[in-house]
Amino acid sequence: MRGLRFVNSRFALAGALVAALGLWTTPVDTSAQSLRGSRSSMDRQNQMARQHDFTYIETPERVRLFAERGWLVRINDGRNHSLHAVSFPYARPAVQLFIERLSRQYKSACGEELVVTSLTRPQNRQPRNASDRTVHPTGMALDLRYPWNRQCRQWLEGVLLSLERQGVIEATLERHPRHYHIAVFPDYYEGYVETLVSRGVGGPDTREYKVRNGDSLWTIARSHGVSVSELQRANGLRGSRIYAGQVIDVPLGS
Repeated sequence: MRGLRFVNSRFALAGALVAALGLWTTPVDTSAQSLRGSRSSMDRQNQMARQHDFTYIETPERVRLFAERGWLVRINDGRNHSLHAVSFPYARPAVQLFIERLSRQYKSACGEELVVTSLTRPQNRQPRNASDRTVHPTGMALDLRYPWNRQCRQWLEGVLLSLERQGVIEATLERHPRHYHIAVFPDYYEGYVETLVSRGVGGPDTREYKVRNGDSLWTIARSHGVSVSELQRANGLRGSRIYAGQVIDVPLGS
């Protein structure tokens, strides 16, 4: 996954996720990442499946068995996301958490639902163009619809790249048909979320704010009765750079 660059810095948003969701410190190779996919990306996905001791589920009956035993959870339509043509609406709990968090941010940034097009797929129900190394049968992967709105697409790709750099997912832009394939690494992703919760990011004592043209941390802090340092701490910001369209968490005033 090497080499994607964005022309317009407002929508590159490598910092969008950092500002909206916080930082993770898993050591990972961050050299020139992109969403093109690679053999090393597939290696990492399969390595993570083995590390989590995930079974590659062979049949629909086994999918239902895993759901009955609580190893997979049912994914339903939500306030900020919907499922389209998903044959087996089940996934690992970390995937459910990922969908809920990403869709909330996506809806705030773009004003539209995040559309999930695939979740757990048993090995005997893979499409013809699927890789024989796909981790969909493990329940740790999902596919997302490709947004044709340029701003939404660039926001989403910036967030996926940022999460990938932090070592909690692997994401690929598939071409035929166009969609995003994402493998969620449960231990790392859930640990990332726990870190945010422990810092109060996105919790009940914060509210979301969508950054507008001309905003700065200072003007946002002043209008909400908090300090710049509180804003930085709530969003994991080391500097003061923010982008129009970015969603940040603002601590509620006392």
